[in-house]
Amino acid sequence: MSTQTTPATEVPRLEDKTIQPIPANERHGKARDLFTIWFGSNIMIMTIVTGGLATTVFGLDFATAIVGIIIGNVVGGIFMALHSAQGPQLGVAQMIQTRGQFGSYGALLIVVIVVIMYVGFFAANLVFGGEAMAAVSPGISVDGGIIIIGLVSVVATIFGYRLIHAYARFLSVVAGAALLLAFIWIVFVHGLPANFMAQGAFNWVGFMGTISVSALWQLAYAPYVSDYSRYMPQGTGSAPAFWASYSGCVLGTLFPMILGAVVGTLAVALSAEAGNVEIVGSLGALLQPWTLAVIGIFCLGVAASNAMNLYCGVLCTLTIGQTFRPNWLPHAKTRSIASVIIFTIALLIALFARDNFIFFYTNFLSFLMYVLVPWTAINLVDYYLLRHGDYRVEDFFQRDGGVYGRFNRVAIGSYVAGALIQVPFSATALYTGPLAAALGGVDISWIVGLVVVAPLYYFTARAFQKKTAAPFPTPTLANDLI
Repeated sequence: MSTQTTPATEVPRLEDKTIQPIPANERHGKARDLFTIWFGSNIMIMTIVTGGLATTVFGLDFATAIVGIIIGNVVGGIFMALHSAQGPQLGVAQMIQTRGQFGSYGALLIVVIVVIMYVGFFAANLVFGGEAMAAVSPGISVDGGIIIIGLVSVVATIFGYRLIHAYARFLSVVAGAALLLAFIWIVFVHGLPANFMAQGAFNWVGFMGTISVSALWQLAYAPYVSDYSRYMPQGTGSAPAFWASYSGCVLGTLFPMILGAVVGTLAVALSAEAGNVEIVGSLGALLQPWTLAVIGIFCLGVAASNAMNLYCGVLCTLTIGQTFRPNWLPHAKTRSIASVIIFTIALLIALFARDNFIFFYTNFLSFLMYVLVPWTAINLVDYYLLRHGDYRVEDFFQRDGGVYGRFNRVAIGSYVAGALIQVPFSATALYTGPLAAALGGVDISWIVGLVVVAPLYYFTARAFQKKTAAPFPTPTLANDLI
């Protein structure tokens, strides 16, 4: 088994693999690479805008906003990193591995939802990045910025895994420095007004909303986080993969979100209506004369994040096709074609929906919470508590699902139950459930979903294991994490 890190001269080489298992002689990299890819790719405009929701849309004071952001990221990052630790062990993309829980056809429901998620995040990143480029470059329109960022993302996706990792390592240094400069300039040079801490106020709806949005930021990576650890040598170990991914993603998200909360608080003080605050424009105004340099670098982060979204969206799309053609294992050319198609769809969404995008974005985040939470609970329970990381990878690529079958009714039933149980506890601009209304509009749906689905799937799967052809193994793998 090779554990040598790929030389830097080979970084731009076109990746040939897509959804097929990564053989031992092609494994490379170290756990620290998982820190840089999640740290560097998260320092971008969209992360800042998301943090700004706490003090604008949710109307919180700065202190409460920071507490909510920290809690959400620290808790949500646990689930994200647990998924990342699966990559080195199995060597396949996350949605391929999902066949081990839902069956070859049963997994399609999740894969289709995840493709929609990638397209949505890609479009959101394009809009926020395009607005940022237009704000700092008078010669570039919002639409022009959207197209530029999208094209950079497509190129990175076509080259694949190695170039995306190299791009993130570069951003870890450059974007990290830009983030530090932004904090220093805004806090110590521009200065905070005397009434800074008095802006906004605590409210349970906003506080729980901030926690939920921050946690979801981490959870949204779960369906593809192991796509970026699947090339790691199997001997990497679950614990190093977990901690590198966790620290990189939490730290890379936490500080840009805090910057967003700072900008939101300052902007609200000058705005008559908090909900209409424009975070990107306010950030640009605060950073003078560093606006062009700092926001320009943050736009590079947008392109990196979008390359990751597009790359994994392509893998999921190819997974759907391979479900019906088990002998088909696509390579680089197919990935390139699929990248252009998905990019075009996301580009059209971004161009036609950008004028009211913050409303779309907040409701899109709520939708993701309801559909991702049941899946992540089932996947983690199955991997760590039932099968202990012991899967027959070759069966993931069989039409009949091998020992996992075409449909796992226990997993599918638990998923549907998990989605439905959240509805009464949900509170969005489109719908507020009766239990959420009784709680004063506080949305705790994702917490209820996790608490219900995890034990439901565990005990139901245990009860039905004697009827399956794939009994759960004795704990031998993936236990170095705990």
